[in-house]
Amino acid sequence: MSEHLLVFPERDDADEVAEELREEGFTEVRVIRQPLAGEDDAESDEWAVYVREANVADETGPVAKGLADRFQAVVDDRGGWYDPEPTPRYS
Repeated sequence: MSEHLLVFPERDDADEVAEELREEGFTEVRVIRQPLAGEDDAESDEWAVYVREANVADETGPVAKGLADRFQAVVDDRGGWYDPEPTPRYS
């Protein structure tokens, strides 16, 4: 199993990416509000797409590496950032 977190400044970007990944059949895809540390204003929140894929047995293998490279490119294109090892609170 592999888990990933793609974070975007805009909710529209997170929603679009999540929909694309759902259509591709990933095991689990969720959009999560990501509050910025030290910020009380909800408008400054970021939006994350949590992705879990149960069919990746080796997290160090070429399939997992390919997913990581792909997700990094997606966030780079949309001004976000990528966490290849999200904390357990998303699971």
